[in-house]
Amino acid sequence: MLHYPAATPADPVDSDAAAPAAAFLPRYLARIGYTGPVAPTLDVLAALQAAHIAAIPFEAIDALTGAGIDIGADAIDAKLIGQRRGGYCFEQNALFLRALLAIGFDAEGLLGRVRWMLPDDAPPTPRTHMVVRVKLGGRPWLVDAGFGAAVPPAPLAMDSEEPQPTRHESYRVVRHGDMWQVAALIEGEWRTLYRLDHVSPPAIDYEIGNWYTSAHPDSHFRHQLIAARTTADARYGLRDNRLTTRLTDGRLDRRYLTADEIERTLAEVFLLPVRAHWRAAIERAATAEIAG
Repeated sequence: MLHYPAATPADPVDSDAAAPAAAFLPRYLARIGYTGPVAPTLDVLAALQAAHIAAIPFEAIDALTGAGIDIGADAIDAKLIGQRRGGYCFEQNALFLRALLAIGFDAEGLLGRVRWMLPDDAPPTPRTHMVVRVKLGGRPWLVDAGFGAAVPPAPLAMDSEEPQPTRHESYRVVRHGDMWQVAALIEGEWRTLYRLDHVSPPAIDYEIGNWYTSAHPDSHFRHQLIAARTTADARYGLRDNRLTTRLTDGRLDRRYLTADEIERTLAEVFLLPVRAHWRAAIERAATAEIAG
C-alpha cells in the first residue's frame, strides 16, 4: 500500500478580493510555500514550478458544477490564493506567468492544442491549453503548471529535441514548422501532450479557449471529476472515482473510491477546501464506470 500525504492544517481563508498589486507576489510565494531566492534564474524558475504544482492542485470542479470559471486576474487571485482552491491551465499558468513577470523574468503565454490520449492522425483539437515561455540568456524554456497528472515538473528547453529527464517522466519538445510538439515518455512510449503555436496570442484567445473548456458540452471537464497534484516523489490523479498514484520509484497504486472517500481524498490528497455544493457531483462521480 502506498503512503498518502496527511491533510495539512487549514489556514485561515483570505478575503475573496484580490490584494493590491504590490502585495501579490508575497501572497503568491506564501501560497506555494516558497522561501528561496527570488531572481530571474533557471534554478529559481525550476524551484517555483515544482513548488507551484505541489501546492496548488489541478482541478476544474467549477466547470463540472456549472459555476463557471473566470480567468480575470482578480478572480484567479481570489480563488487560487485567497480560497486556497486549485484550477486548470488558464488559471494556473496565468497566475504563474504574473508571478514570473513580477520577479523580473522575460515571460509570455502561449496557446496550444491538446493531443493527450489521441492518435497522431486525429482531427485538430481547439486551442485550449495555455503554457508559459520564458527566455533566459536568449534561450527559450517551456514551463507549465496546469496539465493535470502529466504536467511537466520542470522547465523544458525549447531549442533542443533531445529527451529531457525529470524526477518523473522524460519529456521531448520537437519543432514542427511554426509549432512545437511536447511529448512525455510513459511506459516506454512517447505520448504527445499538446502542440503549441509559436506566437503569443491576444487576451481574447484565452477567453475563447477558457469558455470552450469550461462551458462547451463537449468539454470533458463538464462531465468528469478531475483533480491532479504532482510532488517531488509522486503524482496523484483523480478521474471520477478512480485514484491513481505513481511514485518516482516506479510503484503504482490504483483504487476506486466511494463518495465519502472521494470527498476525503479531495481534502487530504489534493488539499482542497471541499464545498457542500460539490456533493452532488461527487456522488455522480462515485458511480462512474471508467474504461482503460
